[in-house]
Amino acid sequence: MKKKLSEDVRDQIEELIAFGKLPPGEHLDETELADRFGVSRTPIREALNQLATAGLVELRARRGAVVAQFTAQQLVEMFEVMGEFEGMCGRLAARRLTDEEQQELVATHEECKAAMAKGGDPDEYYQLNDKFHGVIYRGSHNEFLIEQAWGLRRRLRPYRRLQLRVRGRIPTSLDEHDAIVKAILAGDGDTANELLRSHVMVQGQRFADLVASLPLLKARSAA
Repeated sequence: MKKKLSEDVRDQIEELIAFGKLPPGEHLDETELADRFGVSRTPIREALNQLATAGLVELRARRGAVVAQFTAQQLVEMFEVMGEFEGMCGRLAARRLTDEEQQELVATHEECKAAMAKGGDPDEYYQLNDKFHGVIYRGSHNEFLIEQAWGLRRRLRPYRRLQLRVRGRIPTSLDEHDAIVKAILAGDGDTANELLRSHVMVQGQRFADLVASLPLLKARSAA
């Protein structure tokens, strides 16, 4: 089924948000966006409403639409819940992954390794990382959990991408993926659960690094 124009525009705006081109707190002017995408304001308005429903955009009285931004406390809470979603997906995937899905998990992990071997471009790794976690989500075979996990993952996209720009994070992430794959293939749901929770959680030094990097969201968008 062909996507509606508003859905196509929504996806493009979401990508701009994820890659820091529209940073948290940025005002989203309907006229400017309409000119940017060569469409009328109607699909722009529909797209912004869809993004607001997903929690990526906030619609404020007298100010209009702005890219959602979160306090440090909100980020802690959201990553905490995301860790639980990830862990649950891993635990279920360890029990339910089909032979084909197991092969896909290994293949996606190898793609992440190849990206690292080529130099570890954060944006390329970020996209492959999403693909890797998507295989685990689908492997849970729980549609409600998959929907909730993807929804929260989308809301945190700018911040997750920023995490990968912290020095040394990509090699560490890859090592964590390796342990996760081994646990899932071994059918060890409890270990997969704990590894994925730890992989996603931002606490201690990792949280301090994330908070210290937040100003880069605005700096890179202005560059």
